[in-house]
Amino acid sequence: MSAMTGHGAQRGDDLPPVDEAALAKLYEDFAAEHLMPLWTQIDDLMPMHPKSKAVPHVWKWSTLYPMAQRSGHLVPVGRGGERRAIGLGNPGLGGRPYISPTLWAAIQYLGPKETAPEHRHAQNAFRFVVEGEGVWTVVNGDPVRMSRGDFLLTPGWNFHGHHNETDQPMAWIDGLDIPFSYQNDVGFFEFGSERVTDYATPNLSRGERLWAHPGLRPLSGLQDAVSSPLMAYRWEFTDRALTEQLLLEDEGQPATVEQGHAAVRYMNPTTGGDVMPTIRAEFHRLRAGAVTPGRREVGSSVFQVFEGKGTVTMNGVEHTLDIGDLFVVPSWVSWSLAAETQFDLFRFSDAPIMERLHFHRTHIDDSSR
Repeated sequence: MSAMTGHGAQRGDDLPPVDEAALAKLYEDFAAEHLMPLWTQIDDLMPMHPKSKAVPHVWKWSTLYPMAQRSGHLVPVGRGGERRAIGLGNPGLGGRPYISPTLWAAIQYLGPKETAPEHRHAQNAFRFVVEGEGVWTVVNGDPVRMSRGDFLLTPGWNFHGHHNETDQPMAWIDGLDIPFSYQNDVGFFEFGSERVTDYATPNLSRGERLWAHPGLRPLSGLQDAVSSPLMAYRWEFTDRALTEQLLLEDEGQPATVEQGHAAVRYMNPTTGGDVMPTIRAEFHRLRAGAVTPGRREVGSSVFQVFEGKGTVTMNGVEHTLDIGDLFVVPSWVSWSLAAETQFDLFRFSDAPIMERLHFHRTHIDDSSR
């Protein structure tokens, strides 16, 4: 690369000719001393807009789930492997098991009567259940029922394990901030007991009994928590909230994000903010025929279709979606949704990181409205 490059910089005509041999020796000496001149790299280090190495991609549930089933027959759960979780690797990230530069997503599969042993890690984690019943996740000794449509938390450094009490397997998606914590060298991991500490199967966890009452906060928990103390956000409440937004829209009241598009954000009841410091979680419902405007956002998002059919268009390429399908929208990739039927989608993103560091930015294409 020439000595003057980057964002259209040019060498002035009034400068003396370059001594190519001396310049080559300078770069050789730079390399020997592990020095990297900015003028040769500025286009990569400071692009005119975000240019993620991650690419938009769709994973089909009709392919993922059978492969998880095969893993269930062939790969045991236990010490060493800890979890039968299959990470979704973004094709643009060089074989790393990351769905984006900041986020991890996986399908986890637990067979009949199986137990995934207890451990804890610094990384924040959650689970979202697109189908199935019968598994309890035990978070710091609190058994939390996992059911279809539920959003379940395992904040960083909380012991957790899973046990399946039924004769049927169950699968769900895991979301974590593994890539972000790996790049920033903040990870810790610790094994727990050899068995999940509590095999109880209550309908409601202790956390729900304290925190799942709208508008009410226990006086025993007045200190704000970094992550939500509520480990389970139940589908019945999510569904009702979305239904009411659309009913209010029908009554002429401004209750939806966009015409025919209802959405909610899962929140930490002690702060009103995001459920975890590095991950935002939302649920979106589009009426049949609704189309969202095209938009670009700094930071990455992952969606899973919970119910219905529709499409996502990313960087001008349309993808057909069905129940269970997952897709990733990397930073500053244009995207929009269109609903063929009522279209329900779970979404998680790295937005809390981007907002706290003041890197967040959104552009909505008004011409697509």
